[in-house]
Amino acid sequence: MTRKYSIITILLLFSCLTACGGDDNENDSPGASQAVISLSKSSLEFTGEAGEQSVALTTNHEWAATTSDSWITVSPENSTQQNATLTVKVQKNGNYDSREGTVTIMAGAAREYIKVTQAGGDGIPDPSAITCPLDGYKLVWNDEFDSGAYPDGDLWSYQEANPGWVNNELQTYVKEKTPAGTRVADLKDGKLRIKCFKEDGKIYSARLYGNVRTGWTYGYIEAKIKLPKGKGTWPAFWMMPVKFTAWPDDGEIDIMEEVGTNPNYVSSSLHALGHYHANNTQVTKERYLAGAEEDFHVYAIEWTSQYIQTYVDGEKLLYYENDGSGKRNWPYNEPFYVILNLAWGGSWGGMNGVDESALPCTMEVEYVRVFQKK
Repeated sequence: MTRKYSIITILLLFSCLTACGGDDNENDSPGASQAVISLSKSSLEFTGEAGEQSVALTTNHEWAATTSDSWITVSPENSTQQNATLTVKVQKNGNYDSREGTVTIMAGAAREYIKVTQAGGDGIPDPSAITCPLDGYKLVWNDEFDSGAYPDGDLWSYQEANPGWVNNELQTYVKEKTPAGTRVADLKDGKLRIKCFKEDGKIYSARLYGNVRTGWTYGYIEAKIKLPKGKGTWPAFWMMPVKFTAWPDDGEIDIMEEVGTNPNYVSSSLHALGHYHANNTQVTKERYLAGAEEDFHVYAIEWTSQYIQTYVDGEKLLYYENDGSGKRNWPYNEPFYVILNLAWGGSWGGMNGVDESALPCTMEVEYVRVFQKK
């Protein structure tokens, strides 16, 4: 890396000197040679899959190649060889739309460019084709988990926490992987897999935050999820306020929760200063859902300034209206972000103890989608 940046610095300095030099006759003297770059291709086209192509380079000067596009890599990055082969690689396109990028080759004051074009990802749904079950909404954020091997760092962030951090839960939440290198979340066959397992005497799992910095205010939000099995599991799809200062004052929205000790009973709950579980006043509704741990089901919330309505496979579950009394009963008028996690044990998940023979276990998510009013 040191050589790369030193060469680029030298090239830029040389460019400045040649551009700013005051004696044209000196630049035109027989002893001075201007840098020239010749490329076999000035543009490359790729399919939506990961791939690579080669470009022959000829120059009379030391050179460097670079790109500012994170999905493109080029090698070698610099050389003194006057004849070389550049290898341009692209990552798989995880978006429906095509994309363009640029590789820049620098030699002295000379510049040449390779335009890189990649088609949209295969099998990635057209965002315009993803419709909301309710009229009047448009898609504003989603993850179909169709691209890459791990959760997209631009969309998701990890919680790190020790056992007992909240609800007396027994798991350790880590960022991406355990000290031994085992991943707590990955993507496979178009699904997000949140894993809970025991390793070196500790229980590990993942808690993922979606769009944690900005969240959304109001909308229709849904996820398609297959729940894990086993006494001790506590999977959840829920929301917390972006500007959180105190619980339950700032609110909590539980779109879906289930505990393995009471399998296939899914619930939705709301928590605020005027209604929360610590004094048994939370707003909650539960339903038995056959196959919740065997198949994928859609859990959703319709969230407006006037009411909250949750759904399971399109059927209404919890309904709660804004009574106009203010934040004590309606803190749900601020931006909230989504959370996916798989807890182990704790005050609810472990109310009847835990059974470690259920480990390892996995919570699978096919997609998360956020719609807002058009």
